[in-house]
Amino acid sequence: MSEELEHSFIEQLEKHQNIVHKVCRLYTNNKDAHNDLFQEITIQLWKAFPKFRGEAKFSTWMYRVGLNTAITLYRKKKRTINTEAFDAFEFKIKSEEYDDTEEQQLKLLYQAVHQLNDIEKALVFLYLEDKNYREISETMGISEVNARVKMNRVKTKLRTILNP
Repeated sequence: MSEELEHSFIEQLEKHQNIVHKVCRLYTNNKDAHNDLFQEITIQLWKAFPKFRGEAKFSTWMYRVGLNTAITLYRKKKRTINTEAFDAFEFKIKSEEYDDTEEQQLKLLYQAVHQLNDIEKALVFLYLEDKNYREISETMGISEVNARVKMNRVKTKLRTILNP
């Protein structure tokens, strides 16, 4: 790979690395698993970069590679991954005025999302990233109508999980 291509890849990865971290957070529960998945996604991005044609935004392509890598990796393993709950690593600010309502709501949302299948997790992730249905359909390789239908089903499923 040329130096110019390598520089371009590193620059884009650094600019958009939070995308990879968010995918890792969605599919893992502890720091080691997160780091392993981050490394695997980075390797897959590196391998696929020479074929990136720029037909979509780099970030959209990155979402697609990241989500596909996470889904493929965890489906291949077909085993339960014993992980520690993410909240075991949270550090809270000690203050009398501290209101953790939003934090607790996010925690409940992540617990509910972890109960979804891999495709549903990807849909929720992209939706929470404020991607429109066109971008979701491009990233996931499905039609826009299919993305809307699946998202409505996932919303219903999440409501059921969160409000039994």
